Amino acid sequence: MTPRKPSGSFAPLEIHRFILPIAITFVGIMVSLIVGNLIGRSPPKIELIVYGCIVIAGTLFGNMLIIRSSNFNESYGWLNAILTGIGMGLLPYILPEDLSEISHILIPLAVIAIAIVSGRAHGYGTLLAIFLLDLPHLIGVVGETEEALGFGVPYAVSLVALEAVVRIKDTTQQHIHRLETINKVSRQIMLSLQIEQTISLLNATIQEALEADTYFIGILKGNEIHLDLFYDEGEYFNGAKAPLEGTLSGWVIRNEKALFLPDLRREVELEGVKNFVLGKEKTSLSWMGVPLKGENVTGVIALASYQPNAFDSADMELLSSLGQHITVALDNTIRHARVEQQAQLDSMTGVYNHGYFLKNLARQALESAANRTPLSLIMLDVDFFKQYNDTYGHLVGDRILKALCTAIKDHIKQSDAVGRWGGEEFIISLPGASGLEALQVAERIGKTMATLHVLDREQRTIPVPTVSQGIAIYPTEADEIYRLIDLADRRLYIAKERGRNQIEPGISHWQNFQK
Repeated sequence: MTPRKPSGSFAPLEIHRFILPIAITFVGIMVSLIVGNLIGRSPPKIELIVYGCIVIAGTLFGNMLIIRSSNFNESYGWLNAILTGIGMGLLPYILPEDLSEISHILIPLAVIAIAIVSGRAHGYGTLLAIFLLDLPHLIGVVGETEEALGFGVPYAVSLVALEAVVRIKDTTQQHIHRLETINKVSRQIMLSLQIEQTISLLNATIQEALEADTYFIGILKGNEIHLDLFYDEGEYFNGAKAPLEGTLSGWVIRNEKALFLPDLRREVELEGVKNFVLGKEKTSLSWMGVPLKGENVTGVIALASYQPNAFDSADMELLSSLGQHITVALDNTIRHARVEQQAQLDSMTGVYNHGYFLKNLARQALESAANRTPLSLIMLDVDFFKQYNDTYGHLVGDRILKALCTAIKDHIKQSDAVGRWGGEEFIISLPGASGLEALQVAERIGKTMATLHVLDREQRTIPVPTVSQGIAIYPTEADEIYRLIDLADRRLYIAKERGRNQIEPGISHWQNFQK
C-alpha cells in the first residue's frame, strides 16, 4: 500500500468550536463547586474557591489563545498540556470526599480537550501528568479491589476517549485533505487543454487523495481499453491495453455503473467477467471502479489493492467524485484536441493545411539543425489536373486527390508530414531522410499512383493522372525553410518542363551529392 498522506490541521476557529462545549462544561462545574462551597459549607473551603477561579481563568485564557494564535501548538501546546495535567492531577486533593467522583468527569474531558487541540502525544502527556500526581491515591488503595477499580475508571475512560477522538479527528482531516486536493487539482485540470498534462495532474491527484497499490485510467477505443495512466506498486505501465470483454473495467464501461468489490477472495458473480491480470503478475483482493462517460470520452477509473477490505464506502464516494472531475477534464481536452486538429488540417484531403505545415516544417528544421541530421522536402504536383477536372468532373478530381494523399501517407513514417500547398500541389517533409531516401519515397508514391483504379460517374474505368516531384535537402542545399521550399518548387517545375511524370533531381545527382 502507498503511505497515507499527512492530514492538514484544523483552523483555530474550527478547534475552538470543537472544544467550546468542554470549556463551557468546565466553567459550569467550577462555578457550581465554588457556589456550593460558599453556600453549603461553613466555613467554606478556600483552596477549592482559589482552585476553581484558577481553572475558570485558565480555561477562558486558553480558549482566547487558541482563537488568536495560528501557531498555538508550536508556542503553547506542551505548556498547555502539562499545566492542564498538573491542574487535573491536583483536583482529587482539592475536592471534598463527597464530591470526589467529579474528577471522573473532568479528567476525561481535559484529556479530550488537549487531544483535540494538540493531538495524541499531548493528550497522553496530560494523562501521564495527572496519573503521576494522583499516584499517592493509588498507593493508598492497594489491596482494596473496589477502591482500586474506582481509581482506574477515569484513566480507562480517558484512554478510550482520547483514542476515539484522535481517530475521528484524523479521519475527518483526511477527508478534508482529500476533498481539498481534488478541488485544487480540478481547478488546474479545467485550465489544462493538453491530454498529457491532464493525465499527469490526475496521477498526482490520485496519489494525494487515495491509497491504493494499483490504479489506472482507461479510455475505450474500439473494443480495447487503452490505459493512458497505469500505476502498479511503484511502476508505471502507461500505454498498456485491456480487452473490453471479460474484465471488471469492461463491465463498468458497458453497464455505466460504479463497481465496489471490497473482498475478491470471494467469487465475483458478474456476467461475462473472468479473472484478468494486468501489470504485475499479482491478483488484486480489493477493487473499485467508476465509469467515465462524456460526449467525447468513454472509459473507466479504477483502484485496486493486494489486501482485502482495503477500501470503504468513503473511498468509493471519493472515487466517484474524482471520476466526475476526470470525465469533464478529459472531455474538454479531447474536444479541444479535435478542434485544434481540425484547424490544422485541409478539410477535403485530411492532410496538413498550408499554414500549419509551414509551422511544423519550422519546428522540424530546428530539430534537424540541433541534431545535425538532414531534412528532405518533396514538392509534388498532379499533372494536367485542370484538364482532368474539366473532363471527368470535380468529384472525380477530389477522389484522385484523396487517393494521392492516402498513397503518400502509406509511404512515409509517423515523424514525417504531408501538407496541401494549394490546389493539386502537395508538400512532404522527411526529417532524417537523405536525398536518395527521399528519391525512393517519391518513386514509390509515383508507382502507387500508377496502380490506382479510378471510376467516373458512369462507373467506367478512366486513366489515372501522373505526378511530378521536386526534391531539396536542408541544410546542405538550403539553410532556411523558405529557400528550401523555393528550391524544391523550382525543381518541381523543371520536372514538369521535362515532360512531367518526372522526379528532379534524379539518382545521379544524389549519388554525386553524397561523394
